Amino acid sequence: MFNYKVFVAELIGTFALVFIGGAIGLYDAGLLAVALAHGLTLAVFAYTFGHISGTHINPAVTFGLALNGTVTWAEAAVYWVAQFAGAVLAGFVLSNVVGLVNAEAFAAAQTTGVLTDRFPYYALGVEALLTFFLVTTILHTAVAGKAGPMAGWAIGLTLTIAILAGGPLTGGSLNPARTFGPAAAAGAAREGMMYLIYFLGPLLGSAIAVGAYRLIHTPEAGPDEEPIPDVDDAPEDEEEIEEAMG
Repeated sequence: MFNYKVFVAELIGTFALVFIGGAIGLYDAGLLAVALAHGLTLAVFAYTFGHISGTHINPAVTFGLALNGTVTWAEAAVYWVAQFAGAVLAGFVLSNVVGLVNAEAFAAAQTTGVLTDRFPYYALGVEALLTFFLVTTILHTAVAGKAGPMAGWAIGLTLTIAILAGGPLTGGSLNPARTFGPAAAAGAAREGMMYLIYFLGPLLGSAIAVGAYRLIHTPEAGPDEEPIPDVDDAPEDEEEIEEAMG
């Protein structure tokens, strides 16, 4: 069933992330400012729309939560349409606003780094690793409910430090929609390597995070639990049962 509230929340949240993150990149404000812009936007909207959609605003996050069973695949499709629509809309709005001043400056809003062109498979690995960190945080805080009201800030800070680490290498996208929106507005959506690095990489990292989460959360017998008696040790007749009961 189509949930319009989820659709609107994800569209607005993804639009905000792409527009604000991309705009900060245009100002030559430095890596820390770009990382904080993305992380703070994610944290703020986690508290704004978290009760409606969970504030995924990232197709790779939705992919991981669908793999985990947190959302259904039908629900995930609604999330993805909203996320890519919000990202593309933000890309075109930002492109038109920037184009009034400097048409070439919009390139800074796109996600790219020193590994992107020369070493694409290493770039894919970096995006996968950083997305693994992000989705792991989401699973262990928001999904498992272990961080309480601090989950939003934990997730936002994880994105911040991930961009600080990966920004110079790949642009620190961790988000197919974040990359696709500005690329579509710049006419670069046909670049094959973009899909390899910024789509496959985050989806792979998200899937590995889900696998690790399930491994860690596999229930095990605690040290205080009584072992299940072996069938061979069971009393054979009524007299042995009476003796065992005192």
